[in-house]
Amino acid sequence: MSTDSTDPDDTPSLGGDDDGGFDDPSRRQVIKGAIGGTLVAANAYLFNNVRQVAADDGSSDPGLREQVTGQVMLNVNGRQRTATIADQERLTETLRNQLGLTGSKFGCDRAMCGACTVEVDGNPVYGCTYFTRDAVGTEITTIEGLESDGELHPLQESFVEGLGGQCGFCTPGMIMSAKSLLEENPDPSREEVKEALAGNLCRCGNYENEIDSVLAAAEEM
Repeated sequence: MSTDSTDPDDTPSLGGDDDGGFDDPSRRQVIKGAIGGTLVAANAYLFNNVRQVAADDGSSDPGLREQVTGQVMLNVNGRQRTATIADQERLTETLRNQLGLTGSKFGCDRAMCGACTVEVDGNPVYGCTYFTRDAVGTEITTIEGLESDGELHPLQESFVEGLGGQCGFCTPGMIMSAKSLLEENPDPSREEVKEALAGNLCRCGNYENEIDSVLAAAEEM
């Protein structure tokens, strides 16, 4: 004889058409209606802001704004250059697209490969993540600025003679990093050169020739 006095009819229901669970059509309709209403309201808000921006006469402050641009003066390779930049324009973009200095390359575009390396106040920086507006008032040096009176810089000469540049894509960034090293340490060891070039990736794997080229240039400088 069973001692369980629980009535099967008293067992809680997990769902159904009449118990108010999520299977209930009315409950589903309420949820769908709430989500749908939120999306409609959000879209209406966004499109209304877009219309306000399009019709703005400059007297109001719309919720959405176009990217602001402005003219700046940059000291690049010893020359004053004027550029019209966007708020978040990066230095490599300005150098390549506005000033025609294409030695600095876009490689990884996330400050990992060093192909975009230039000097700002004597320090190597990744131009792909360095805002142009932050370079205003500094001295910017690119690979093009190393040549003087038709003569290549010793590093440039050394990379040519020592086959430091294979495909050449990473070479400008390598040379700019090496230049910063030799200005700080004119007689580096091989390990110090390796450390200085650690932030510059070579797609050809030509590292030994690049290191040799830097060491050879150090002897000439």
